[in-house]
Amino acid sequence: MSQKVLLTAKEVTIILHRLACQLIEKHLDFSDTILVGIQPRGVFLAERLKEILEKEYQTPSITLGYLDITFFRDDFRRTEKPLEANKTNIDFIVENKKVIFIDDVLFTGRSIRSALTAIQSFGRPSEIELLVLIDRRFSRNLPIQPDYRGRQVDAINNEKVKVCWEENDGEDGVYLITN
Repeated sequence: MSQKVLLTAKEVTIILHRLACQLIEKHLDFSDTILVGIQPRGVFLAERLKEILEKEYQTPSITLGYLDITFFRDDFRRTEKPLEANKTNIDFIVENKKVIFIDDVLFTGRSIRSALTAIQSFGRPSEIELLVLIDRRFSRNLPIQPDYRGRQVDAINNEKVKVCWEENDGEDGVYLITN
């Protein structure tokens, strides 16, 4: 198994600031915009973006929620091991709001399809956008594309993209792992 560095900690920080600026350009004051981190790993990215927007760009009171899609996936019954759901934390209504789904890696698009179904339990958004740190563009099974992407990666199916977050993994970085 080999590992190649795709993004260093410094590059991750630069990309996070660029993504935050793109969000500000599109949403300005965020009064009708909600960030939704897709559990489990999109939460780290969503929390980082919220912190950058509020502390470094003085964007007031950004609404952030966490969405668990475990039982909305089309493959959740196809595994032998028992599934462990994460926590959904959305204590607000998304009715007529602009929702930005945030996830670390866009791979097949199935997680995003599941998130589209799951969010309907909280109301009908006026608009849904997708922000991802890594877009694996050659592996899509569904016609889903990000509105905001940190980096586009051309990885073949036996390669895995691993995103590490300081809060969870002790370091920031993105790696391409080949088996």
